[in-house]
Amino acid sequence: MKKHIRLLFVTMMSFICFVAFAQEQRRTITGTVKDVNGESIIGANVSVEGTTLGTITDIDGAFKLDAPENGKLIISFIGYEKQEVSINKKNTFSITLKEDSEMLSEVVVTALGIKREKKALGYAMQEVKTDVFSENRSTSVSNLLQGKVAGVQISQSGSGVGGPTRIVLRGLNSLSGNNTPLWVVDGLPVLDNSNSNTQFSYSSGAADINPDDIESISVLKGANAAALYGSRAQNGAIVITTKKGKEGKLQLEYNGYVSMSKAYDSYEFQDVYGQGTNGQYALEASGSWGPKMTGQMIPNWRKELYGDESYKEYAMLPQKNIIDDFFRTALNYVNSVSATGGNEKMNARFSFTDTRNQGILPNESMNKQNYNLNVEIKNKYLTIGGKVSYFREKVKNRPETFYTGVWSHLIRLPRNIRLQDLQNPVGIDGYVVNWHGEDTEYRNPYGLIANGNGNELNRDRFQGQVTVVGNITDWLKITGRIGLDRISDNVETYMPYHAKAESPKDLMTVTNTASEELNADLMLNFDKRFKDFSLTANVGIATNYNKFKSLAGESGKAIIPNFVALSNGESKLAIQDFSSKRINSVLGNATLGYKGYAFLDVTARNDWSSTLPSSNWSYFYPSASLSGILSDIFELPKEYFLKVRGSIAQVGNDTAPYALYNVYTLEALGNHTVGSSSNTYPLADLKPEKTLSWEVGVDYRMFNNRLGIDFTYYRSTTTDQILSMTVPGSSGYASKKINAGKMESKGVELMVTGTPIQTKDWRWDVTLNWGKNTTRNVELDEKNKRYVFPLTTNVRVGKVVIDEGGKFGDIVSTAYKRNEDGRILVGDNGLPLIDTKSEKVIGNMMPEWTGSFGTTLSWKDIVFSALIDVRYGGQFLSMTDAYATGAGNSKRTLSGRDGMVVNGIVESTGLENTKQVTAQEYYATIAGTYPVGEEFLHDATYVKLRELSIGYTLPKIWFRNTPITNVKVSIVGRDLFNIYKAAPVNAEFAQNSQDVFQAFELAALPSTRTVGFSLNVKF
Repeated sequence: MKKHIRLLFVTMMSFICFVAFAQEQRRTITGTVKDVNGESIIGANVSVEGTTLGTITDIDGAFKLDAPENGKLIISFIGYEKQEVSINKKNTFSITLKEDSEMLSEVVVTALGIKREKKALGYAMQEVKTDVFSENRSTSVSNLLQGKVAGVQISQSGSGVGGPTRIVLRGLNSLSGNNTPLWVVDGLPVLDNSNSNTQFSYSSGAADINPDDIESISVLKGANAAALYGSRAQNGAIVITTKKGKEGKLQLEYNGYVSMSKAYDSYEFQDVYGQGTNGQYALEASGSWGPKMTGQMIPNWRKELYGDESYKEYAMLPQKNIIDDFFRTALNYVNSVSATGGNEKMNARFSFTDTRNQGILPNESMNKQNYNLNVEIKNKYLTIGGKVSYFREKVKNRPETFYTGVWSHLIRLPRNIRLQDLQNPVGIDGYVVNWHGEDTEYRNPYGLIANGNGNELNRDRFQGQVTVVGNITDWLKITGRIGLDRISDNVETYMPYHAKAESPKDLMTVTNTASEELNADLMLNFDKRFKDFSLTANVGIATNYNKFKSLAGESGKAIIPNFVALSNGESKLAIQDFSSKRINSVLGNATLGYKGYAFLDVTARNDWSSTLPSSNWSYFYPSASLSGILSDIFELPKEYFLKVRGSIAQVGNDTAPYALYNVYTLEALGNHTVGSSSNTYPLADLKPEKTLSWEVGVDYRMFNNRLGIDFTYYRSTTTDQILSMTVPGSSGYASKKINAGKMESKGVELMVTGTPIQTKDWRWDVTLNWGKNTTRNVELDEKNKRYVFPLTTNVRVGKVVIDEGGKFGDIVSTAYKRNEDGRILVGDNGLPLIDTKSEKVIGNMMPEWTGSFGTTLSWKDIVFSALIDVRYGGQFLSMTDAYATGAGNSKRTLSGRDGMVVNGIVESTGLENTKQVTAQEYYATIAGTYPVGEEFLHDATYVKLRELSIGYTLPKIWFRNTPITNVKVSIVGRDLFNIYKAAPVNAEFAQNSQDVFQAFELAALPSTRTVGFSLNVKF
């Protein structure tokens, strides 16, 4: 009986509640959700308290909802504080959410420029804080990422100011040489070309991006995160969102930066012995194998060799400060201004940045100007955004790289040769003088940078983008984007002044290149909530068109000395080149969420590439990911957050234009024009490369976000590599294209964040990034079990190969002959025997792991920060060490000056070697221009203080009667010193951005440290 009474009571109460709710009147309410800067918040949750009614905001931050007229709205979004608003019979609402300082980083920008909650992502990505980019600057955004992303390898240039920087996100997977990430700005890819050659290395297109215009950077690691961007994102993507106009009154901002950069090098020279041979002074000697330098008087080479009586004999003393005496302290200036403002219907932002950098070489400089205008117009139905950027860059006298650079000649100067005698390099006969006389191997370094000699790059770059968003309903939109990126480079080289023996091939060369990329896409966007479920989907089409053309002119030898003009050449030559490529695509993605703690994400894309044969030009690649918020599923305490994720993806990669058929070139041969075909046999049925990758990870944060751990394990397999294999010359070709090879890459990434101290006035944040990657070749080709990277075949000191079963980046070089016990074999002359045809792998260029430690300590308005960057393992071959050792200038050559016995076994007798040789004989055998690679292989490990800064925000009360709202001053330092370095030379020496050249330090310029001052003023 009691049971029936309880049942009846429950039924009656439910009926009463139902009737009461049914009688409550509802109304349609609308509104917008924005942040404190007036920016629309996309995807904010808007629900009615105590009901299942709810929706999410659209791309304009707008929402529409049927709700009880006396209900209460709950508005929430990750990264912002939750807000409750009573409806009170109102129809429209304008809601502003404040940023939650503890959870702000949870809103991230992903593929196609879509903002998403980080908790919903099923793959690894990492955001980089950009607020300090304007303080501690570098010449490239790429350099600013060093040490800030787990598992990413970034190699700075050793080729002068503004040189190329190489970025690899998750190891080297492709043998074709394309292992760089895709750069994406405001949702569309941009050019990242580098106008580099074997003589000069210029910066890539990413260096043109102005740090002052960057709002956020998201690093999408690997194919899983970047599959929607197509084949070019096979190696991940770096997604940049630029600053836009903000609703409100006009705001002005100024950023100023001035710094000094100075060369330093830890390479140890000997300061005991001077020019000569066999312990005796000799003017014609090329090395420091002469007597001890005690101040004895010796003749001046300019008088003896060139008859210049103004140069007198001088005391033979060591020149200890060639770095300080030859390289200058470079000054760098950056001035940037921006203006932003707008209202509900229109906003705009304009910025201008002027950058002026000196190089450490006396005549080297780089000047850049960046103009950027971003405008957005919107109403209830339509949003139109437009962006125009113009970059102007002038680089003068980029240092030569490889074997002909300034540093290669400085380190071979006998230790007593004075720089003051080398200055004013043009002699009385109009030719460049040299301490070694008429010689093409040893050159006067001042002759290379003589006034009138040099090179110049003038770059003009235009970027334009238009985005149109049409609101069909509150949950359905259509988005169209089109963007154009065009780079025009004019490069001139000239050398009117040279030594009499040099006779350069060309007085002057001029090269004009134009690279152009057009990207467009049209997407249908769906975003709707169904009670406990949410569905976000995008489907559409895209096209990418790339075009390149160049026109080069060479003068030949000069007719009239010292008159620089193409027309003043004996054999003028013109060279023209052109290529184009198109990729058309269909793509889409969908994210299904359940109760805000479980998310399934799937993507699909099909590309049609013009560079592949019609039978293979279509390739499809899908991806899927799953993530779950375990802390919500199992209702852990709110101060804990635990998420697991996993994803799998497949992407493809095509090839360069015109790889399917023979192409012909026309060349001048005397007074005739001849045609020649390609020396690479094409593969008509070329297939696209394919990479299958998967990853799993966990994100665990505790104590209200004061301690966080993000861990990822990934694995990828790349097949059908597009390779050029060497073939016998009798075939009529030098190489042939094949599809072969299977590469397997795996690794782990770890990011730890913590806030050990957090009080009213004090805050201490620490960040640890760590990553390890291993890439192996599982199989290569039935007939070929070793692949030699073509770019390294002409490198004197070695080459980079990959063997079946071997690691990517293996280094092959000359080595000592050894017996079965590993002992060095010695000839009857007492000198080590060299295996000049050695095919032995002696090392590997890839690091064992990379990591960094960052710390920020703030007290009230004072902020101190530091970043330590670490690379462990990997090797490289050093020509700096080989050159200096062969010339008798290295400190290591002090050993054995009174005679030495090589530790080894005499090959002819099998007995221990006892024959004494001189140091000059020994080091001439193993070092110099063609050294024993094994001897000059060095560990690339280093620990460097990458960044250091202290900033102070001045009290606002100082400016209360002025238009100034904020002033911050900072003292900053970059690349200050090596805490530890295993190699005797600069371990950051990227000659260019090519992967394989990370194995060779080819007399790169010394390291530089930068100390500066920055000022930020807001009005």
